[in-house]
Amino acid sequence: MKKLIKRAAGRPLVTGPAAFNRKGQESEPASIRINKFFTEQGLCSRREADRLIEGGHITINGRTAVLGDQVHPGDVVAQDGRTVPWGNQPVYIKFHKPVGVTTTTEPDVPDNIIAYIGHPARIFPIGRLDKDSSGLILLTNDGDIVNRILRAEHGHEKEYFVLVDRPFDQAFLDQMARGVVILGKATRPCTIARLGPRKFRIVLTEGRNRQIRRMCQTLGYRVAALHRVRIMHISIQGLAVGQWASLSERERAELLTALRSKGSNS
Repeated sequence: MKKLIKRAAGRPLVTGPAAFNRKGQESEPASIRINKFFTEQGLCSRREADRLIEGGHITINGRTAVLGDQVHPGDVVAQDGRTVPWGNQPVYIKFHKPVGVTTTTEPDVPDNIIAYIGHPARIFPIGRLDKDSSGLILLTNDGDIVNRILRAEHGHEKEYFVLVDRPFDQAFLDQMARGVVILGKATRPCTIARLGPRKFRIVLTEGRNRQIRRMCQTLGYRVAALHRVRIMHISIQGLAVGQWASLSERERAELLTALRSKGSNS
């Protein structure tokens, strides 16, 4: 049985399966925003979904979707004419990215991370690592958690081992810890420790584009190697280069709990 769902003034009509309340009366089934539908199916983030919608690539029951549209179970959602099925199990994996793999979902880019991993689900990376960098990166089909992990105000830690092109002194470490102006804005204070004449460990709570490389360059050094070993509580330990693994039940539970406890719902 189908029912017409009446929209607010100016909104198109769509159809969906009928539901019933406790009195046996027909009521509107649960609906979600069209951009959230795409994150729940593991296709992309909400921002990317909005771009697809604005570009006219998405239809709902045959009509072109607009930003803010709601969809109900039973609605036929399609991207460029291909139906997107409802229902998807969340996937959370960690990957030891080798140097040379590009963090992109674009299939035509050589050595892209999605093709390299070959996961059966449609996943995408949370943030990125430069092609010339290695180490831990998380991937998921749960678009709702991406911004909660990446946004600087949430203060989630990311730990790196860095090798520079020449020996550094204590003044270099002190300046890196206080913050360095890159692209017209100072970086956040961070934790840093010497591991050798040319090597240090650094923990950031923000993730600006090529941040560590730019910080070092500003102070007169060139990064020779950059390796990420931790994101929040999730470590690269036990993962060989090029290997991926699903998050353990404990890692997944701690991740989702941490995101909720910090109020990272935006």
